[in-house]
Amino acid sequence: MEFTARGKVFPLDKTYVMGILNVTPDSFSDGGRYLDPERALERALEMEAQGAGIIDIGGQSTRPGYEAVDAAEEWGRIGPVLKAVLKGTKAAVSVDTFYPQVAQRALEAGAHIINDVSGFGDDMLRAVWGSGCGCVIMHPRGAGSGDILGEVRAFFEERLERAERFGVGPGQICFDPGVGFGKTYEDNLRLIAHVGRTKIPGCAYLMAASRKRVTGEPCGNPPFEERLAATIAAHTAAALGGADLLRAHDVREAVQAARMTDALKGVIN
Repeated sequence: MEFTARGKVFPLDKTYVMGILNVTPDSFSDGGRYLDPERALERALEMEAQGAGIIDIGGQSTRPGYEAVDAAEEWGRIGPVLKAVLKGTKAAVSVDTFYPQVAQRALEAGAHIINDVSGFGDDMLRAVWGSGCGCVIMHPRGAGSGDILGEVRAFFEERLERAERFGVGPGQICFDPGVGFGKTYEDNLRLIAHVGRTKIPGCAYLMAASRKRVTGEPCGNPPFEERLAATIAAHTAAALGGADLLRAHDVREAVQAARMTDALKGVIN
């Protein structure tokens, strides 16, 4: 089984790390550091050297209580950085956006993956139609019924069926359960602990808990940059449960943990 993204192929026999590159002034943990394309490229090259298989560029904070910027401003942040990173690295490049017009421009510039925290509605599927890009489809809300695992699984099944109608096959899809988005602390823990109950056969699976509130709450809510150990614990549990990709701020440590997790999976399975 593979996750494919415009010529970038990820055989799902190992765990991959997606390095976070925020080009925003207000991200919850690293806002303002990489707005300049040269600095952003330096960080992308550093993450690539540390073992990141994917660089995920985001031009808009999605922290709790964020204020959205419009598509033009988001592209103004992402565009120059995207071009620099595509030119300077060999890693797959993902663009984190919920605007179809930004996704379309990113694909025209050469992006390999679109990562949509709003769940890949029909307008986004139309924007990526025929591109062959990888699609990270996130569950964007809480559990209305109280059954978070059942609701996430049903959402993924519905999105897979809809994506296939737009010519996007299972091998291009990576599902993300949306830890930290509209969910309770207990729901987030369940999603991390029970990946196998929401994972869809034939599709990749991303866990993105890095430095989020769920990693702070059981540890006394330390500052964001002091949540590395808790992040690794959460991501390791998810990878042992079946997650294929881990979205992380601290790439070197995440890659080491992923390699150890893969070694353990080799003797468990």
